[in-house]
Amino acid sequence: MRASEMDLVIDNAQFIVTSDSKDSVLRNCAIGIKDKKIAAIQKAGTIQGSRTYDARGKLIAPGLINAHTHLAMTLLRGWAEGVNLQSFLEKVWAAESLIMSPSNVAIGTQLGALESLLGGTTTAVDMYLHPDSAHRGAALTGIRHITGPIFLDFSGLDGLEWEQRLDVAKKWTEVLKDIGGPEVPVFLMPHSTYTVSPDHLVIIAKLAIEMSASINIHASENLGENEDVYKRFSKTPTAILKETGLLKSHTLVGHGIHLTDEDIQSLASAGAAVAHCPSSNLKLGSGIADVKKYHSMGLSVALGTDGCSSSNDLDLWTVMRTTANLYAQKNGPENLQASKIFRMATIEAAQSLGLESSIGSIEVGKSADLISIDLNKAHLIPLHDVFAQLVFAVGRGDVRDVWVDGKQVVVDGKSPLIDFIELSAEVEVLRKSLNREPNAEG
Repeated sequence: MRASEMDLVIDNAQFIVTSDSKDSVLRNCAIGIKDKKIAAIQKAGTIQGSRTYDARGKLIAPGLINAHTHLAMTLLRGWAEGVNLQSFLEKVWAAESLIMSPSNVAIGTQLGALESLLGGTTTAVDMYLHPDSAHRGAALTGIRHITGPIFLDFSGLDGLEWEQRLDVAKKWTEVLKDIGGPEVPVFLMPHSTYTVSPDHLVIIAKLAIEMSASINIHASENLGENEDVYKRFSKTPTAILKETGLLKSHTLVGHGIHLTDEDIQSLASAGAAVAHCPSSNLKLGSGIADVKKYHSMGLSVALGTDGCSSSNDLDLWTVMRTTANLYAQKNGPENLQASKIFRMATIEAAQSLGLESSIGSIEVGKSADLISIDLNKAHLIPLHDVFAQLVFAVGRGDVRDVWVDGKQVVVDGKSPLIDFIELSAEVEVLRKSLNREPNAEG
């Protein structure tokens, strides 16, 4: 191919993990990128381009997809420790009321997006207050940032009443166009069935149809939530979603731990998906989702970190490992396929968002959302099983370079777009404003 045909060639890759329908792993190959897309995948040395990235000794994989997070909550990392979900929410909401202004949400989201990219996550589904500010903060990093208007029955920390929330939602498509960045789908984000009434959920469902929007919502995160919702409405959270019209293709249910068989069937039949957040779920003692059962009943499962205030980091490699270990413990290690776990962080996550034709795997025609992993590490040799290595040995510190839409947003482990010293100083000012010193002696 002529040099003019490719904008970038990633050449000499030791391995390319495609996450295609066959979970193909290619050796000594190259990827040609043109106009933000993967335009060619061939043997090493057979593609020419304007620029070349030498991937010798590297594994190239699809960028990871974080299907459930709250990026701005990086500002509250370690704030509410040693508590269950209800106490956690009380502590976090109190702290949020002090610092989560629109400008500070932008700072927190920028930090969370940076942490994500440095660890190989190229797409994040982010539910939080002030989504326009969050999206602007994320856009500075180059991440594919999926967010949307949040709905609550009460005014909340953003001070918005119900009608104002609807107004924000109706203008959301224009906000996305104005901010720009990697292309993302339109999402509406009602918080949960215990913070948004069924009548309001019906309104959101109708608005989603008008806007061709998908839905992201928390449901069945712990038993206390299920019990509370059942006492109020005599239904499970999933049954309420179905009754109000919110259960449809690409509805994304955050956590979804305590689902009945009827719930699972309803979600699967609708084409919805669960964003499984095992690290956060375990830390808060919320429970363990039965991933094997979900899959056996046709329910798609993506992976998420949740927010840093509950999980303490945004590391999808740890989430994959935790998912795999829980799966093996419950179902027997002989039933564990590491490739299946990796798919939950890539192509299955893309399918849950309705983006399987554009991201989630390395195939010609898809967006060039890619990561390179340095295999020349003591903990990554010898390599006998690529997927086992990815799920059980690779860590975010092994990610060297990251591309989103063909644009390099991490270079040799650092962001070329963000001044980390400046960002760190801004975060420290906010930490001090909470009037709590780190619990260290000295």
